[in-house]
Amino acid sequence: MNKLKFTKDKGSLFYTELIEETNRYFRERNLSKSGNTLFIFKMALYFTLVVVFYTLMLSSKTETSFLIFYLLMGLAVLLTAFNVSHDASHGVAVKSKYWNKVLFSISFNLQGNNAYIWGKNHTESHHLYTNVEGSDIDVLNNPFLRMTKNQELKWYHRFQYLYIPFLSLLYSLNWFFVREFLMLFRVSSRTIKLTMPVVEVIKLIFFKLAYVGYMLIFPIILIPEIDWTVVVLAFILNHFMVSIIFTSVLGVSHLSDYVRHPEPDQEGRLAMSWPMLQMVTSVDYNPESKFLNWTLGGFNAHALHHILPNMCHVHYLKILPIFRRLAKKHGVTYMEMTYTEALSSYFRFLYKMGRKMDFTALQYESKAS
Repeated sequence: MNKLKFTKDKGSLFYTELIEETNRYFRERNLSKSGNTLFIFKMALYFTLVVVFYTLMLSSKTETSFLIFYLLMGLAVLLTAFNVSHDASHGVAVKSKYWNKVLFSISFNLQGNNAYIWGKNHTESHHLYTNVEGSDIDVLNNPFLRMTKNQELKWYHRFQYLYIPFLSLLYSLNWFFVREFLMLFRVSSRTIKLTMPVVEVIKLIFFKLAYVGYMLIFPIILIPEIDWTVVVLAFILNHFMVSIIFTSVLGVSHLSDYVRHPEPDQEGRLAMSWPMLQMVTSVDYNPESKFLNWTLGGFNAHALHHILPNMCHVHYLKILPIFRRLAKKHGVTYMEMTYTEALSSYFRFLYKMGRKMDFTALQYESKAS
């Protein structure tokens, strides 16, 4: 990973005042930035739903009920990842550092994926160097998806805005069966190669086998009324569902014809501050929505999360007015729009990147009064 240096600008002043005001908000109300009672309720609810739907799935007598409960269980697991795993990875789900690690490890590893690798690179790469090729782990070097102007333009990229939604269905299956195993051999579609400690290699293999066990083998053995082909179908459909929701939620936040992919100079310096980098690379959609905050764990308020990752998502709706006001005060553009607008911008980005070598982000014009 290329480590970069930042440059002070108006984003620095914006960030300094934002930290002061948010700290004052929590201090004056004697509140913790970590999860509150509402968060504990949400966490208990989503974990309970996983257990309930899994139990109902194993108790199914018909193929229809089996498929319904299997997919509902998969949805509950995904909501747990959005609402618990992510905040725990940032150490803000609960106050205890130890229990954050436990929550993150349990909720993430039981999805069949490696918590250590994702957590480390999410916080130390993606959050630090968002959208910077060679420094952000989430910038892909995928032959089927051209997402930066430095990547080679192939003839078929002109159709990527059409085929990417279908390829996105394979995102979760690729993550589970291919992506993390390739990391063992230092091969990845990411622009950064990863090294996994031996203990994490062991855990990766163990939890993937466990996942296959309770998601495929147990249902086949314990529900003889359900044909094994239906179990495999449910497994695949569940991954399709998870993939389309996951990519639809996160893809529009950093892939947009409004966002930038900044490039450092030869000395590894970006011509902007870290806060400004977060603001020019992140789009928020419907950030005031209580429903999206509840279900997506605040992923829809992505710029806010990137600026204040040490705050649990249950506080976003209260902090949002402060965030908006200070961004306007310091002349820092805050890109917020409806989900429909964000999705349209995402597809425009795919279209443009597939047809032109160069790319210049559009100037965002706020609709706020």
